[in-house]
Amino acid sequence: MLQEVTNGGLIKGGFSSHELADSLDFCLSCKACASDCPAGVDVAAYKSESLYRKYKGKLRPMNHYVLGQLPRWEKLMVPFAPVVNGVMGQDWLRKLLLPVAGVDSRRRIPKVARRSFAADRRRAEKAGVALRVTAARTKTDRVLVWADSFSNGFAPGVDHDVVRVLEHVGLEVVTPARSVCCGLTWISTGQLDGARKRLAQLMDEFAPIVDSGVPIVGVEPSCTAVLRSDLLELFPDDPRAKLIAENTFTLSEVLMGRSPVTPDSEVELPRLDGLELVVQPHCHQHSVMGFAPDRQLLTSLGAELTQLAGCCGLAGNFGLEKGHYDVSVAVAENALLPALRQASDDAVFLADGFSCRTQAEQLADKEGVHLATLLAQRF
Repeated sequence: MLQEVTNGGLIKGGFSSHELADSLDFCLSCKACASDCPAGVDVAAYKSESLYRKYKGKLRPMNHYVLGQLPRWEKLMVPFAPVVNGVMGQDWLRKLLLPVAGVDSRRRIPKVARRSFAADRRRAEKAGVALRVTAARTKTDRVLVWADSFSNGFAPGVDHDVVRVLEHVGLEVVTPARSVCCGLTWISTGQLDGARKRLAQLMDEFAPIVDSGVPIVGVEPSCTAVLRSDLLELFPDDPRAKLIAENTFTLSEVLMGRSPVTPDSEVELPRLDGLELVVQPHCHQHSVMGFAPDRQLLTSLGAELTQLAGCCGLAGNFGLEKGHYDVSVAVAENALLPALRQASDDAVFLADGFSCRTQAEQLADKEGVHLATLLAQRF
């Protein structure tokens, strides 16, 4: 379809044709094809570019403004968290409001945090109990923990756990002076100008820090993958993009010594002997960073892993959008839901991806934990 649109042959209407829209509608934007396909074709990138060309300068579907610009609304929702959570906790209001936003009424919106991680850090810095990013360097290795919009506004406890784990292994932790976004939701909905604007702000903030020898530790796999992959595609000629991409790491990569800074060799992480883990690797992590460091870390600590293959089915905004719910559930039934049903009552569901944890909670009533939380709970 894309080839025909490019050639201008059989399909009329170009990027606005219904044939192209139909062919890409059930692309989850999971990016797994970029690594699983023998040709390495990233269909998610094609979908994003197609949506960009189709809607450039035009009115977009409502879900592009709501889900596609979610970090913008997250900043507005956090100060009014009790009201937002109260409204969305009423079934009749939720079923009335969500379709207007282009969201399936069978979905639930995750609860907004009453206080963001960024706000907590600012308070801690003012109180002198957290290190400012501008603090003078010491002999101790330093890392920059980047709290993405999802964890910052919906699951700030995960960000705090990442900080605890890194400090536990002897690293100095700093956070950005201002909150910056990678534009992931803008990318997945084809709002590439908006994505470039946010990534340009991110590079302004991160490049000087990284250039001074401080690597970035991402919390959310999909956002971490943006800095490792999409950033280079959207800014191919900006040397800052390459600098940031080469110095962005997952928590497991840092703990396994795969980053320029390494943990204190004399500090041991808590043992996980006999712990049964049902693990859902995030699709973007699978595609861009790989899950090998996580698996190596967990097995070295004694955990027993059941690693799931395939997407959880939520895939960011895909599973929330009207018209995608049934497919989202069907994808979850491929691996995630059967594994959760078969797991013992003592099994822990491990998923670093916010979408993966949301899908398991909404479809299986199973709470998932991030790697950082799994470790921090055992200190």
